[in-house]
Order: sequence, then structure tokens, then C-alpha cells
Amino acid sequence: MQSSDLAVVAEGLRKRYGDKNALDGFNLTVPQGTVCGLLGPNGAGKTTSVRILSTLLRLDGGVARVAGYDVAKQPDKVRSRIGLVGQNAAVDEVLSGKQNLIMFGRLFHLNARQARQRADELLQQFGLADTGSKPVKAYSGGMRRRLDLAASMILAPAVLFLDEPTVGLDPRSRNEVWQAVRDLVSVGTTVLLTTQYLDEADQLASQINVIDQGRVIAEGSPTELKAQLGGDRIDIVVRDAHELPSAAQALSQLADARAVIDEDNRQVSVQVNNRRLALAEVVRTLDEMGVAINDLALRRPTLDEVFLHLTGNRTPVQKSAEKVNS
Repeated sequence: MQSSDLAVVAEGLRKRYGDKNALDGFNLTVPQGTVCGLLGPNGAGKTTSVRILSTLLRLDGGVARVAGYDVAKQPDKVRSRIGLVGQNAAVDEVLSGKQNLIMFGRLFHLNARQARQRADELLQQFGLADTGSKPVKAYSGGMRRRLDLAASMILAPAVLFLDEPTVGLDPRSRNEVWQAVRDLVSVGTTVLLTTQYLDEADQLASQINVIDQGRVIAEGSPTELKAQLGGDRIDIVVRDAHELPSAAQALSQLADARAVIDEDNRQVSVQVNNRRLALAEVVRTLDEMGVAINDLALRRPTLDEVFLHLTGNRTPVQKSAEKVNS
């Protein structure tokens, strides 16, 4: 891929806080018009990387380019081409939604008429036209987040940084924000998303980079990362616990793979390659053996499992032992 097709490029980024490395050789490439999900445990370097790429923090080493400009040498050019939505809402609760957008427009040096026009356009685009005259304190969490996104789009940035945009939102509000992000990407905006929610990355991102201890340890599409765990899996729950050994032996033979027994849940699991054939064979074989089944499921690996496989037992929402800004 040519460099002109890349919205974000980071090569060997380094950042230290005291004697701790927040970034230690961080590399990243994000094609234009895509969503890149940046996943990692707290303290892995996610927010530090966003702050550097958005020119809010100086890097200690390496090179980064955003929208074609060097973040260290051309910060003003970068800022004119990006938007940033942080973890906390940046809107004023006393002002109405429209007044907030007009204020941001004026801060971006639009004249009064242009600011009002752009505010109306964004309220319509983000589904807030009917509530634009209401004070933000009357908005739901999802509406506030959408207003935050709208404010970041005053100048229609080429690259939008979203740092954990749905933390604390209920499922409905999260879905509203997800749809707003999809709409932005559909018109050409590139999104770099950090998130604690693996299902969020699965829903939105075409590319995922897993970061740990300040560097990227895995990258690929959600499907490619899931494939690292070896394909689909059959889970069966037997009615009687004493049937677990025979059920496990049968599944191992059918799948030519080691079956795993979960005695507490009376469950046997095994990885398979041929989804349809495997499921039919399992049902037939266990029926012939007289093994009663309470539940049977064929499912694919999740990003949660991929994440745990790559980073050990630390999940994105667990606190890092290292007290380094994430």
C-alpha cells in the first residue's frame, strides 16, 4: 500500500514517564476511510499513542504522520485535519446542543453565519435536529456522545480519534454512537478507536491492533485474529456428569483434536474444521451412545478469547500493575 493511501503512520514511537516506557517501539498503519481498533490492557499505551498522534503530547522517539503531515514538525497542519473525542464529554451542559456547535464553530474561526449553518447540518447528520434547542443537561448519555462527535466534525476532519467513546453508556446509547461512527466512515473519515469493549471493536473495526507494554503485539481483521485460535468450536452440555468422559472421548475422535472437559458446567468443548459435518456427526454419535444432551452449540472464537490468548489473563478493563498513563 502506498503511503498516500495511509491516514495514520507511526514508526518506532517511544514515550517515557520517569523510568517507565509508555510506548516502546510502537508501530501503526491505518488506511484511509477505515476504522482501526486499538486494544490493550490499561497501561498498555493506548491513550498515550492517541495523545501523540493528535499532537497533544510530544514523542521521545520515532516518527508519526497523520493525514500526510509529521506530528512533530507540522503540528498545526495535523490539527487542521483531525478531530478528537476524549473519554469525557467536552460539551457545555448549560448551553443547548445547537449553541454548543455554534460555539465550537466560532472557535474554529467560522463566521457567525457559517457556524450556524454548520451547526444545523451536524444536528441533522447526527439525529439531533429535534433536540438541538434543548440544554445538553437534558440529553441522554448517547445524545451527549453524538453531540461530542458532531463537535469534532465541525471542519469535517480527515482523521477522527475516538478514545473510549462509549465508556459508561447503556447498550442503546452505545448502538447510537456506533451508528454515528459508521455514518462518518461511509463519507470518507478515517477513525482510530481505542476501546475497553472488545465487542465494540468487533462491530466497528476493519483492522485491529493489540497493544501491550507499549508496542503492537498482533494486528489484522477481527476474522484474522480469531482464526489464530484455530477455527470453530463445539460446546455440549450433558445431562449427567458421569457421561463427560465418554462424551469427551467421542468428540476427540470425531474432531481429531483434544476435547476439554468443564466439570462444573457439565460441558465438553472441542475445536472443529468442518462446521456442518462436525455438528451432524456429534449429534448422531452421541445419540447412538445414549448420551443425553441438555445443550449443544457451534460457535466461533470471540475477540475476548483472542485478547486473553495474546495478553495472558489481563483483560482490557483490568488495571495494569504499572502506574503509567494508558
